[in-house]
Amino acid sequence: MTTLTTARDTASSAVAAALAGALTLAVLVQVALHTTRGQDWDQSAMTTVVGGRDTQLTVLSVLGYVSIGAIVIVVAGCGVVAFLRGRAHLALAAVAVIGGANITTQLLKHSLLERPDLGLGLGTLNSLPSGHTTVVASSVGAALLVAPRVTRPILAAAGGFATTLTGASTVVAGWHRPSDVVAALAVSLVWTAVVALFIHGPGQSVAGTFAGAVVGCAGALAFLVAVGVRPVLGWDGFLQAGLVLGGVTAATALFVLACSAVSPAE
Repeated sequence: MTTLTTARDTASSAVAAALAGALTLAVLVQVALHTTRGQDWDQSAMTTVVGGRDTQLTVLSVLGYVSIGAIVIVVAGCGVVAFLRGRAHLALAAVAVIGGANITTQLLKHSLLERPDLGLGLGTLNSLPSGHTTVVASSVGAALLVAPRVTRPILAAAGGFATTLTGASTVVAGWHRPSDVVAALAVSLVWTAVVALFIHGPGQSVAGTFAGAVVGCAGALAFLVAVGVRPVLGWDGFLQAGLVLGGVTAATALFVLACSAVSPAE
């Protein structure tokens, strides 16, 4: 009875996570794309942080590692781990999460979503959700589904670091607005949670996962500051820049924790 109850609780967590991701995406689409205030704030938020030449080169170097090749490596790694654990279905789950999330992002960005001209002179090219962030976030979600639970705190830290660094770097580079990054997290969360509904058994919390996610995400933020990312207005823009980078960091930490919460307990 206890096992059945725990399994139902875990399934409920997966449903809740999927709904939270879908709702977040819907709100972002409505506000960031279809309201004047949303477009204006989002654009302003993207330009609130800056880096010098060396900083930009470092940021672009980080983003250069996010590629099709990186996806292949992650999928292969997940497959190896799944087969070593004798759970081939987890390899299929990893492919579903990564493939589903990235295809969804590309369809949303290039075919389904539009960025209307609301008279702000910001252009109509839609960049929501962020493709780079989706690649990394979906890989983290897939890895958490496949890996043994004892490794989850380490994965939470590494995944939090990689996802925060990628998402924030796209903002610093001027490639994406903050809403694009959070939308990518939402898409990846929906796919991770939905796939988890079909593969997980009874859930169990893993000590250290929360701390790992927070340390990893905060570490990425510290790294960006260390390489020279600064408020574009200096100390006058410290609060705004802090809210932007802090918001991306917090959203990533919540994403990692949600993916961990719906991952298998065994």
